[in-house]
Amino acid sequence: MMTDQTHNSSVTVWHGTTILTVRKAGRVVIAGDGQVSLGPTVIKSNARKVRSIGRGDVIGGFAGATADAFTLFERLEAKLEQYPGQLTRAAVELAKDWRTDRYLRRLEAMMLVADRETTLTLTGTGDVLEPEYDVMGIGSGGSFALAAARALIDSDLDAEAVARKAMAIAADICVYTNGNLVIESLDSTK
Repeated sequence: MMTDQTHNSSVTVWHGTTILTVRKAGRVVIAGDGQVSLGPTVIKSNARKVRSIGRGDVIGGFAGATADAFTLFERLEAKLEQYPGQLTRAAVELAKDWRTDRYLRRLEAMMLVADRETTLTLTGTGDVLEPEYDVMGIGSGGSFALAAARALIDSDLDAEAVARKAMAIAADICVYTNGNLVIESLDSTK
């Protein structure tokens, strides 16, 4: 009989992140909740998973292992220094490293990053993805927040209000997401 390792009681699973980005009417916002859970226990309710990167012209949020995400933020900042003002180029170079470097390949995190012109999702599988409808979500509640933001994007709400409302909806649905938000934003060219 085969067993599912994820249901094995000896396996400890960290859960708990919802990160959402919304780009609308000259503003780009990345919002993240503050909950970190270990199994059924909330370990921390006010973690900061969203921050400004580089010279303050890029914002980002992460889902996954915290130490891994900070390593990736540092690597992205180094790429941004190497390719100033070129978020896409820096992200692609990071994704290449992430896929080919033995150390980086083991990192378990995803990132949403944005500058004034571009929003991207970066994954450990080498993906560098742009959102289709100017919204994107990652993490345990990412799909809920994404669906809510897509429904709200055409409303009269501004980018931050869409993000706040969508994150509140995700927090009501996903047990690994709370309403303690950190939000970073930039003026956008779109």
